[in-house]
Amino acid sequence: MPSKSGMKGGADEKLYGRHPIHETLIANRRRVKQIYIAEGATRQGVLDQILQRAEDIHIPVNFVPREQLDQFHDQHQGIVADADPYPYVHLADILTKLDAVGDEGLVLILDRIQDPQNLGALLRTAEVVGVHGVVLPKRRGVGITPAVVRSSAGASEHLWIAQENLAHAIRELTHKELWIVGLDITPDAQSLDSIPLSGPLGLVVGSEGSGLRRLVRESCDFLVKLPIKGHIKSLNAAVAGSIALYAIWQSRGFRGYKA
Repeated sequence: MPSKSGMKGGADEKLYGRHPIHETLIANRRRVKQIYIAEGATRQGVLDQILQRAEDIHIPVNFVPREQLDQFHDQHQGIVADADPYPYVHLADILTKLDAVGDEGLVLILDRIQDPQNLGALLRTAEVVGVHGVVLPKRRGVGITPAVVRSSAGASEHLWIAQENLAHAIRELTHKELWIVGLDITPDAQSLDSIPLSGPLGLVVGSEGSGLRRLVRESCDFLVKLPIKGHIKSLNAAVAGSIALYAIWQSRGFRGYKA
């Protein structure tokens, strides 16, 4: 388990949506204090699993008018939860995990992603392909907000995510013998399939507008781009990063795949 000292203090958060709250309860990495459910909601599917889990671990459940939940968010799906802030980890926790996995190490490094939807999509893919940690910048990028938890369908709750100076993080990952691969669209970027992807890697995805910052770009061992056939010259950051993550997993023979 990551060290508790990596967790950030702060005000409670209001999580919303059935899958995000369900995954938060399954992951059990932060305390859920109360759950609010719309009156008249049918107890079936994921909602039934939430209620059962809440009963098992003694979380108070309050049935309230749907209009009360509407005040929190218009996509609440009939459920809102009060929870502790997101439990970030230290970079050292991720480095320790990399020691354990050896050549299979894979870290996702995100350089100033601004859109919660993009960040959530990347985190969902990262969790599915089994990354061992995610590094976000301390400033100038979106953190793990309730909107990100929602857009990741709760995948963020299962990931070890650190907020760190990216230049420092990349140096530390390099010391762990990870090759740092940056997604870029500059002319000197190589095709993704031209470099080996099967060893320990750190994949860097830049911001939606300006891509990788200069110092981050210069810290990469390789700059790669995805082949483009159509008229559009680039892909959305979340789409490009997700394709690259799957390409890396494929190069490893989809190890760990659960049929």
